[in-house]
Amino acid sequence: MDFLKRLSDYREREKQFHWEGTFAEYLQLVKKNPNVSQTAHSRVYQMIAQAGIEIDGQGNKLYHFFDGEIYGLDRAIERLVEEYFHSAARRLDVRKRVLLLMGPVSGGKSTIVSLLKKGLEKFSRTDEGALYAIKGCPMHEEPLNMVPQALRKEFEQEFGIKIEGNLCPSCRFRLEEEYHGRFEDVMVERVLLSEDERVGIGTFSPSDPKSQDIADLTGSIDFATITEYGSESDPRAYRFDGELNKANRGLMEFQEMLKCDEKFLWNLLSLTQEGNFKAGRFALISADELIVAHTNEAEYKSFIANKKNEALHSRIIVMPIPYNLKVTEEEKIYDKLISQSDLGNVHIAPHSLRTAAIFSILTRLKESKKQGVDLLKKLKIYDGKQVEGLKEIDVEELQSEFLDEGMSGIDPRYVINRISSALIRTDADYVNALDILRSLKDGLDQHPSITAEQRDRYLQFISIARQEYDEIAKKEVQKAFVYSYEESAKNLMDNYLDNVEAYCNWGKIRDPLTGDEMQPDEKLMRSIEEQIGISENAKKAFREEILIRISAYARKGKRFDYNSHERLREAIQKKLFADLKDVVKITTSIKSPDKTQLQKMNDVIARLVEDYGYTPSSANGLLRYVGSLLNR
Repeated sequence: MDFLKRLSDYREREKQFHWEGTFAEYLQLVKKNPNVSQTAHSRVYQMIAQAGIEIDGQGNKLYHFFDGEIYGLDRAIERLVEEYFHSAARRLDVRKRVLLLMGPVSGGKSTIVSLLKKGLEKFSRTDEGALYAIKGCPMHEEPLNMVPQALRKEFEQEFGIKIEGNLCPSCRFRLEEEYHGRFEDVMVERVLLSEDERVGIGTFSPSDPKSQDIADLTGSIDFATITEYGSESDPRAYRFDGELNKANRGLMEFQEMLKCDEKFLWNLLSLTQEGNFKAGRFALISADELIVAHTNEAEYKSFIANKKNEALHSRIIVMPIPYNLKVTEEEKIYDKLISQSDLGNVHIAPHSLRTAAIFSILTRLKESKKQGVDLLKKLKIYDGKQVEGLKEIDVEELQSEFLDEGMSGIDPRYVINRISSALIRTDADYVNALDILRSLKDGLDQHPSITAEQRDRYLQFISIARQEYDEIAKKEVQKAFVYSYEESAKNLMDNYLDNVEAYCNWGKIRDPLTGDEMQPDEKLMRSIEEQIGISENAKKAFREEILIRISAYARKGKRFDYNSHERLREAIQKKLFADLKDVVKITTSIKSPDKTQLQKMNDVIARLVEDYGYTPSSANGLLRYVGSLLNR
């Protein structure tokens, strides 16, 4: 009964969107809020901007409209929004182009279009996105199109609104026959964009060229009424129900546009450049809509190679949509797709999806010519990690080295298929990184488009991903063995910093127990620095760098803590882990542990469950695996 109440409430909320009035009353709405008459391109941009825009540390724009659905494509999305949607909203010439999203399969092109369509439906239900149409118009036409050409300049001066479209044949006929030319009496209503209702959102998908009719795009003659009205040029004898008709005021998705028969593409020439198209025995019909298509790189290259398509080349804006190249974002893609399935009863152990993501990203990266940068380093710095010898400024240099980076490699769909296979086949109540890597490896033999050379290369990447997981697994267990890990790490770091400060300032430190002054503990400092490969010659520069970082934090009023210096944190971790390695090795490898050892293992498992997201069984499996690694 509660649900029925919610249905009733929903029905009442929908009624609030109903508005009906005369053209004269509509003019009052326009005067109060000119945005109700904005173009389709402007409406799309306003919808995106309304969701929020954020500037990141590198000065890039992040659009929250795409949050939760599109991951790792910030640069591509920024280019799409700024170079196309924003420019088109300002009535620049790009609005007279078909938007073509080009990228590899399963790269997010369809998701972007789907987000735009769903977003328009929701936006039309807001005050900012409200739009109105001539009541009864099959193309839900902008009422301002009724303003005669002779008065449009005066209208623009008074209202600040430019009118570009003309009345459709149906509305032109009704204006004369029903309203006897009295514009002010024509009824106007608020419309809600809806793909299901075919209002302002259309989708065209080519089928068999022999059977598909151009009427699917532009409408057709109504043979049931033509005998009644006696002429094919009578708008009452025509169905204005093609996708171009119904997508007016919004967006039309042109699926597989480049596979379409030429006769369907010629309609786009006039529509994009002039804002109208030809249908039946009528004058050109105005349409205000955004045409968006998507394709892969191979189809696009084949399309532009065909000289017969040259007229369309200049009427297309191509926006590359590559694969994501950030491990953290790729992990979110897998997590999103898995959360939509019914496999919630099978636990995926921590770092399993990340390991799969490492493999995926490696297949998409290109070898840099920059000295000392291998694929793994490139992967890490793209993911925002600090890499020795590389700085943030190097990221832009690496990204601009290959303009087509991310346009090839393993697609997320393949990885999800292999993860799904691992989830279905497992006999346990969990899967881990090893299960997923094994499934990825098995799937390479079944992949139809992978060559023998690519397979060997991908197997190397699986091996690299396995090595990365081994390091993660060891750290995870070692951290769990450390009692009050963060406190221990903080104390060790504070001790190190005290000694570094004394060393750099030629001073001494005071013994906390006796109060005696002592020389800086060189053995302690070197035991930490050696963990990350700091040589004897480089130790002074490293210590001075730490002090400079502390001073910089102090000037900004910030506190230097355990997470303030990536390499120092890594050194502290490795030092703690090195001290505990023998304990971990012995405890995890004993087949029949005594009571004390068993208690220690149970404590570690409990900590892995409580603090790190494992289940008891997956934590137990992790301990056994790390034990085997440490005993090799």
